Amino acid sequence: MDQFFRLTENGTTIRTEILAGLTTFLTMAYIVAVNPGMMAAAGIDQGAAFVATCLAAAIGSALMAFLANYPIALAPGMGLNAFFAFAVVGGMGISWQVALGAVFLSGVIFFLVSLVGFREWLINGIPLSLKLGIAAGIGLFLGLIGLKNLGLVVAHPATFVAMGPIASAPVLLGCAGFVLIAGLVARNMPGAIVIGILVTALAGIPFGLTRFTGIVSVPPSLAPTFLQMDIAGALSLGVASIVFTFFMVDLLDNAGTLIATTHRAGLMRPDGSVPRLGRALMADSGGAMIGATLGTSTTVSYIESAAGIQAGGRTGLTALTVAVLFLLALFLAPLATSIPAFATAPALIFVACLMAHSLKDLAWEDSTEYLPAILGAIAMPFTFSIATGIGLGFIAFAAIKTVAGRAGEVHGAVWLIAALSAIKFALG
Repeated sequence: MDQFFRLTENGTTIRTEILAGLTTFLTMAYIVAVNPGMMAAAGIDQGAAFVATCLAAAIGSALMAFLANYPIALAPGMGLNAFFAFAVVGGMGISWQVALGAVFLSGVIFFLVSLVGFREWLINGIPLSLKLGIAAGIGLFLGLIGLKNLGLVVAHPATFVAMGPIASAPVLLGCAGFVLIAGLVARNMPGAIVIGILVTALAGIPFGLTRFTGIVSVPPSLAPTFLQMDIAGALSLGVASIVFTFFMVDLLDNAGTLIATTHRAGLMRPDGSVPRLGRALMADSGGAMIGATLGTSTTVSYIESAAGIQAGGRTGLTALTVAVLFLLALFLAPLATSIPAFATAPALIFVACLMAHSLKDLAWEDSTEYLPAILGAIAMPFTFSIATGIGLGFIAFAAIKTVAGRAGEVHGAVWLIAALSAIKFALG
């Protein structure tokens, strides 16, 4: 094991790696409660979605361990699951089978571009400001979903949105859950999000809002979702933009996470490049394809892996530990699937706040950089579409730079995405 994972070479031990894996798992274990609820909103069987979530996380993390030897764990991505459930299936009326097909195809494209130079050309060509804006925009989109699930934001015929019944028990409990999560994180408590979800759910029992059906059981059947993706439907022209959106967000999300985590672990080269980047992206794309096959939205690298890195994780043994723990979580289906929406909503809102943090790194002294990023970010929640936000952001970047006499600063990748987005908007 020492030779395979290069433990001594990376200055770590088996004990340190296992503890780091446990730390990472605790920081991202909330996904086993949140993601099945998201998938259920799209019409997917919640029990099967729970199994798919655990298996996708376990397999994806294991791929990262064995292919890239990085201490980075994978699981169905926050933001992408909301886009899948509420924008694609709920908003556009596309069946969840076709949506899973789109996720699978985006993973295939991701895998193919990971084999050729196009990957580096695309990643390096997208300016930092747009990457930061996309991350923040997905966070704002996720925050809107969380506020809606909590009941704090409701529809209104005149103002589009309004405050919900804030004095109701679910809203008050959810708000208390958010404060609890934030307070525990400030205290550097491992598993703060999981603790917040469970405490909020328990607090709902006296009000009849939470009905636990047990804690441990045999995992539910995966049959309702396994191999149910509709690839032929996803190949239709009307779904092409959805495939592209899944691909772009997956690519940008994973690239950003890999850069941030490898830098934090001291694994980045002096010139800023990431060693074994191709292998890591292959693990990510493989995780996305496997997740779609099992029945869940796009699987991505988790920024929460930084918690395990902070605890000393430096090799794939950390990711492998996370994979084993997700397999053990399969037997907690009754607990995970009985947690109500008002208990998971605080986690969504908290993660949204974390993602919005990226805006601080924008070049605020340059309006040609921050204006397109902000436009794309605010467009995502207000149009209820990540794809629209990305498209508007890229179009605005190219247009503003051109009008400012700085068209030479626009990379070919930006022109390509802007042109494709403009065509999509024109065609409706």
